[in-house]
Amino acid sequence: TSAYSSPAKSLGDPGITPLSPSHIVKDSDAEDAVEQLFLVVVAIDFGTTSSGYAYSFTKEPECIHVMRRWEGGDPGVSNQKTPTTILLTPERKFHSFGYAARDFYHDLDPTESKHWLYFEKFKMKLHTTANLTMETDLTAANGKKVKALEIFAYALQFFKEQALKELSDQGGSDFENTEVRWVITVPAIWKQPAKQFMRQAAYKAGMASPENPEQLIIALEPEAASIYCRKLRLHQMIDLSSRAPVNGYSPSDTIGTGFTQGKEHVRRNRQSRTFMVENVIGEIWSELEEGDRYIVVDSGGGTVDMTVHQIRLPEGHLKELYKATGGPYGSLGVDYEFEKLLCKIFGEDFIEQFKIKRPAAWVDLMIAFESRKRAAAPDRTNPLNITLPFSFIDYYKKFRGHSVEHALRKSNVDFVKWSSQGMLRMSPDAMNALFKPTIDQIVQHLSEVFDKPEVTNVKFLFLVGGFAESPLLQQAVQSAFGSRCRVIIPQDVGLTILKGAVLFGLDPAVIKVRRSPLTYGVGVLNRFVEGKHPPEKLLVKDGTRWCTDVFDKFISADQSVALGETVTRSYTPAKPSQLVIVINIYSSEQDNVSFITEPGVKKCGTLRLDLTGTDASVPNRREIKTLMQFGDTEIKAMAVDVATSKSVKVGIDFLNY
Repeated sequence: TSAYSSPAKSLGDPGITPLSPSHIVKDSDAEDAVEQLFLVVVAIDFGTTSSGYAYSFTKEPECIHVMRRWEGGDPGVSNQKTPTTILLTPERKFHSFGYAARDFYHDLDPTESKHWLYFEKFKMKLHTTANLTMETDLTAANGKKVKALEIFAYALQFFKEQALKELSDQGGSDFENTEVRWVITVPAIWKQPAKQFMRQAAYKAGMASPENPEQLIIALEPEAASIYCRKLRLHQMIDLSSRAPVNGYSPSDTIGTGFTQGKEHVRRNRQSRTFMVENVIGEIWSELEEGDRYIVVDSGGGTVDMTVHQIRLPEGHLKELYKATGGPYGSLGVDYEFEKLLCKIFGEDFIEQFKIKRPAAWVDLMIAFESRKRAAAPDRTNPLNITLPFSFIDYYKKFRGHSVEHALRKSNVDFVKWSSQGMLRMSPDAMNALFKPTIDQIVQHLSEVFDKPEVTNVKFLFLVGGFAESPLLQQAVQSAFGSRCRVIIPQDVGLTILKGAVLFGLDPAVIKVRRSPLTYGVGVLNRFVEGKHPPEKLLVKDGTRWCTDVFDKFISADQSVALGETVTRSYTPAKPSQLVIVINIYSSEQDNVSFITEPGVKKCGTLRLDLTGTDASVPNRREIKTLMQFGDTEIKAMAVDVATSKSVKVGIDFLNY
């Protein structure tokens, strides 16, 4: 190998060259024969701010059961889901999750609490970390670091145990993990490494294993929502185009009686946690014709995801028309604005110190804000009061030497006053101003999506996810896009994704076509063509002139891929006597990639086919078939030596390269 002149010699020897013109083989049936039978599907909606699970027995798929009520819970917040918070002991062992973690942490003495590791809203780290690996850290409220993989595995293990316990209690006998198919939802806009990270964490939590990957499906949040929206009956949603915005929080005012009566036909037992999903296509869906398009906007705590789907009849399969887009415009943005407002009034130095010195009181303050945040509405006229924790008032006086009241008078924030009951009193305008930056970003992003050529004549816009409960967001979306399509909000909108994920687990084949988020290919040698190939890529080997580092494309970013579709290419070793053939797989976010050395091209897999010991009477041009199968969120690659049918498989890996 010393004769190499290529700058890429460090990348190992891409010693294969294409044999045949590219061709795609549709081979979706070969793999489907082995279908495992699970008794129950459990879906986990692992959210930025809150999480939950739901399940359905495969024998009665029309009943979806939402998890038992959790202990704890906050005033003004319906607690069908639990906060995504986790507490580890000072020895870094799992202690508790959700309300239990929050309340226990809150009750600790401040001298003790600083040794405990408390995490909240940690899911965003997977979205914001550019080079995510198995080693990525998360920072606890006390500033200590723990491996993200451990925290995610603890959280998933907690849900696994809760769900199995509930299933066992209900069935009267122990429920085995092997009888469960798990579905975990992730934002569609997450990059591949983050999706793979979730799968690894689930393996660590014991939900499935690399040997049995089918037991776990990673579902995309807006897709799950889309599946559920197809089943909606008219009484299960609010059509914003035909009525005033509804504040989904206060059953007493503004809500028409139809809204309360129209709650899903819920079986009255088991605290009404069972939702009947009729096995029909909902009325709204029956208005959709072949080729109709709709947008699902999934607005949660951390991210907002948008997916454009098109109907394919007769079965009503979904086809993704435009690759998922979105960004970190979730309701956390509103909390962040509130924090900025506090910094403006009390000083950034104080807020930073307060968070570190009194972490539990800070959590309290944000809980108080949360329930007021949910009371914000476009037509609200009376002010919103936010109780300041005693330790906030106390600590501020120690820190600054004057009172909170003084700070409010002195700051030039006119919409926020001090009320004598020890509360911050915010005018509705002040509250609405906290929502504005986040809502503006969502509307702006949606406008960009609507301007794309693939997104013409959209019939419906389904607004789902926890943040969709906000009347301010509902009104903004309706007034911006109501003239272009019907804006629809499913009732119980915070559970839409959870229910859709269960339906997806019961029938994963419902999503038929996706857009590939990346371009995939392998590194090959091509015959060197003067004038076409850059001279620095020239490699002369045994008298043949090769161009090295060529990116041979399997599929381009944004290309439509049918689920289970296999793309096949044939290669031959550049040197006929070569017995160990190494095929490196690369990905890129760019569409047009020519060489594996270009910026942004990442290696994400290696197929190593060892042909030593095979029969010597092999044809002089050995054919190596390489197949890539584009499955759910996983991609499998395989290389086969045609003469001896010796083969090797690999899953695409974005975390370890």
